[in-house]
Amino acid sequence: MTTHKEGYSSIALCILFIFILNAIVHYLLPETAWLHWIIYILSFTLFVIILQFFRSPTILVQQNEDQVICPADGKVVVIEETDETEYLKDRRIQISVFMSPINVHVNRNPISGIVKYSKHHAGKFLVAWHPKSSTENERTTVVIENGKGVSVLFRQIAGALARRIVCYSKEGEEAIQGEQFGFIKFGSRVDIFLPLGTEVNVDLNQAVKGGITVLAYLRTAQKRSKAEDN
Repeated sequence: MTTHKEGYSSIALCILFIFILNAIVHYLLPETAWLHWIIYILSFTLFVIILQFFRSPTILVQQNEDQVICPADGKVVVIEETDETEYLKDRRIQISVFMSPINVHVNRNPISGIVKYSKHHAGKFLVAWHPKSSTENERTTVVIENGKGVSVLFRQIAGALARRIVCYSKEGEEAIQGEQFGFIKFGSRVDIFLPLGTEVNVDLNQAVKGGITVLAYLRTAQKRSKAEDN
């Protein structure tokens, strides 16, 4: 288990805060041993929470051009048909994955291909499960087109706590399925927009793993049953 580079500054600030807090308590209340122990315990707990939030586990990605793999750890909260109005401007299957603060917050490319679109939008910070968060919250939208001309759009969405979205994707660059394309700090969601006819491979409220869980099979894929994946 390693620590993600996006966490270095936050971890450093956490250590500085803990040092200052403990120094102040020791200076102002040098004889209060019970309070010192409470501060020690709280400081250790805070450090562990911050450290686990920025963990970046090593995973083995099984790449397959006919599969769409999950871009983030979390829980499936939306599976529905909807209109994608920002770039594709057509009818799509939307799958949304909610990321809680305890999930790994690394985001991974769902397919391989060329990045056709990448844009950051400033916006609100509604709770991540709000119906309008996909279009009104701060967000970053990325579109990858694979070698068969199939485009998949996915969107990082900030939430009430997540105030920092990091996206590495740039237009014209090659994207590799399963490789990191970004990071969202402190919980949020990722939306994926798939072509109609795509075979969805997950259910509502299912726990999913970024880079591991197969969200769907594209129309070019040979049909498979979920039982074959177990």
